Amino acid sequence: MALSASAVQLFQAARPRLEAIAYRLLGSASEAEDAVQETFLRWQGADVERIEKPEAWLTKVLTNLCLNQLASARARRETYVGQWLPEPLLAGDPLLGPAETAEQRESVSYAVLALLERLSPNERAVYVLREAFGCPHREIAEILGITEAACQQIFHRAKKHVADGRARVEVDEAAARRIVEEFLEAAAGGRTEPLVRLLTQDAVSVADGGGKVPARAKAVEGALAVAKFLRGLFRPSAAKRALAGGSPRIHAAIANGGPAVVAVLDGRVVGVLCLEVTADGIAGLRTQFNPDKLGRASRQWAVTGHGEPLLTL
Repeated sequence: MALSASAVQLFQAARPRLEAIAYRLLGSASEAEDAVQETFLRWQGADVERIEKPEAWLTKVLTNLCLNQLASARARRETYVGQWLPEPLLAGDPLLGPAETAEQRESVSYAVLALLERLSPNERAVYVLREAFGCPHREIAEILGITEAACQQIFHRAKKHVADGRARVEVDEAAARRIVEEFLEAAAGGRTEPLVRLLTQDAVSVADGGGKVPARAKAVEGALAVAKFLRGLFRPSAAKRALAGGSPRIHAAIANGGPAVVAVLDGRVVGVLCLEVTADGIAGLRTQFNPDKLGRASRQWAVTGHGEPLLTL
């Protein structure tokens, strides 16, 4: 069925919100875009004139598509090589969606996206729709085919799971850059003590290479162990340059609203390390090396301004 110009315009107006919801639910930019495109096809095949609340209808279709995707994704991740991490997005990427409230910013932080992986699909959907987009429980319950009371219970349970992670600290762009500069100075200094002072005692480092780039299969835990690991990671060597195909340039950046270290080689992003900053120090380090999850970051990097590298490996 051919859509009218007004129906197409209505969908395009809703697209940014749909993309932001899908990214938070799936943790993947490409999968989010596919889900939104499939939602458009469903919209195209619907009797649009009879739909009383188009935004609610689109949200319901998209959410259910994402829930189906999450179910199959869980099966795929059982055979995933090494640790699985979400796809990081650099500052300015429209998929990050609204950032007017603390809840919206928190819901797209890399630390929270990683925590959402521990939730069931329904818990994840309720948390994202309620916390980040303020959808009424009644509307979410209708989307999921549950009662409003059950929806409220799921939300409180999901929020508790997320809150059980360490309380994070919001930082502005200038503060984020200072944090990254201090971190890189310590990491490249060749000594573990300065790094240990920046980390919490129970700091954890996780890396995702997807089986395509060498990355530790298990998390590194504890300040001293993480500091030793980072000291080796940021130590320049001919072997690393040969493996990478050159000398990556290391920049300070913002990814998913928080401080990040970005490694760039020949204009292409080859690594994004997101720092989870708490009042006690850096508690989490999550590094994405999988090239399949860095294509969008590379495109965003190419169209945004960035300063000189802080380090060359």
